[in-house]
Amino acid sequence: MAQTRGVNSLRFNQDQSCFCVAMDSGVRIFNVEPLMEKGHLDADQVGSIGLAEMLHRSNLLALVGGGAHPKFPDLSVLIWDDAREGKDKVVLEFTLPKPVLAVRMRHDKLVVLVRSRVYVFSFPHKPQKLFEFDTRDNPKGICDLCPSLERALLVFPGHKCGSLQLVDLSVAERGSSVAPVTINAHQGEVTCVSLSPPGTLVASASARGTLLRLFCTRSRLRLLELRRGTDPATLFCLSFSPDSAFLSAVSDKGTGHVFALRDTRLNRRSALARVGKVGPVLGPYVESQWSLATFPLPPEAASICAFGRGGRSPSSVVAVCVDGTFHKYVFSPDGNCNREAFDVFLDICDEDDF
Repeated sequence: MAQTRGVNSLRFNQDQSCFCVAMDSGVRIFNVEPLMEKGHLDADQVGSIGLAEMLHRSNLLALVGGGAHPKFPDLSVLIWDDAREGKDKVVLEFTLPKPVLAVRMRHDKLVVLVRSRVYVFSFPHKPQKLFEFDTRDNPKGICDLCPSLERALLVFPGHKCGSLQLVDLSVAERGSSVAPVTINAHQGEVTCVSLSPPGTLVASASARGTLLRLFCTRSRLRLLELRRGTDPATLFCLSFSPDSAFLSAVSDKGTGHVFALRDTRLNRRSALARVGKVGPVLGPYVESQWSLATFPLPPEAASICAFGRGGRSPSSVVAVCVDGTFHKYVFSPDGNCNREAFDVFLDICDEDDF
């Protein structure tokens, strides 16, 4: 396994313009384009941190203790306001009955996952628990929360193996019994999930990691089946482009993939597809859509991916890895993919105040 350099988790903010790194040495915040450190919280301030989540580009961070020398318990989510004067910058604390596995924030909600339950709180004004949902065993805290002002959609694993639960938090009333909508996405356990920026699409992968499936969140219909490969793999991240035209995926195989969602003719097909019908055994394989482009990453190093937003290359994808490396690749409609930037973000010095 690739060295993590004390990195416990990585997360992009809601528009993927920044990412935060939870470390044994505290928290570091980076701007994506251009790549620079925007600030950090030292271990003497916050201890070692297991999870860190940003609220857009604001001064608010959600922190969960973890790692080698935690100062805060892993049962609590602490809201850190770096703009607050004085040493005590913890402005809110949410305590859960079990260790926190994931935290997601949007402008009006805070979502916290424990092993088999999801809690939703109003946030940041007048924080109170709105509702909670049971899930099947979810040790990795798989979930996603749409940041769109128009649709407050939350997705997490359902009770049935391979299923997804979708909840529209904007229509859910406090204390009401909201029945999540269920999508039967896979036969195996769901290990990765992502909502498109407007919340109209959801992409998912199972523990096998060979197929990615795309669904409409309103109709629950499956729109596409995309093939990452034939060998099993652990998917680390799925990410939509800002316009939902592309989907990126990274796994422990050391390869990132870019799929076209809007113009699916750009995706590659098997050469056997030109033969015609090939029977029930090879049929699903031959008919699959393969990625438009691929790019290399450190093998087995957990990574998060996003699409570039600035500079000369709108058709670009970035990946941030737990080994401290940053990668940016430019891809074209014909499938060419070239590295435009590489850096070791953990070696970058502070450029600005957080």
